[in-house]
Amino acid sequence: MRIADVLRGKGPAVVTVDPGTSVEALIGELTRRNLGALVVMQGNAMVGIVTERDVVHQIHERGPGVLSATVGEIMTVAVFTCAPGDTVDSLAATMTERRIRHLPVLEDGRLVGIVSIGDVVKSRIDELQSERDQLEAYIDRR
Repeated sequence: MRIADVLRGKGPAVVTVDPGTSVEALIGELTRRNLGALVVMQGNAMVGIVTERDVVHQIHERGPGVLSATVGEIMTVAVFTCAPGDTVDSLAATMTERRIRHLPVLEDGRLVGIVSIGDVVKSRIDELQSERDQLEAYIDRR
């Protein structure tokens, strides 16, 4: 299965945030939307990603004063990405090896989606269920 198939199932919507947004506002947005990460965009350019993990690490290091900092100050700038043609298996391996839970999907340098570890697990479960259904249908025909 390819990442494009995952995006077809979940949709291409990506919630983004401006690097000038306060960390406090970011936390509110993550909470309201029940998300674990937002892609940081400056205009049409992806400049980073900010995750719950980034926020927690910064609160630990800097204390509650970090709430008045900006997303640009705490975001991860070395962002691992994937392409619609990549396989779910290769993405799962990357996520496991790098301990990453969210990967933006880029096509020709343009943000076209985001895939989470939950999306990867769901696609694998769906794939296994489909294989099971096919095997049961084959056995029933015999």
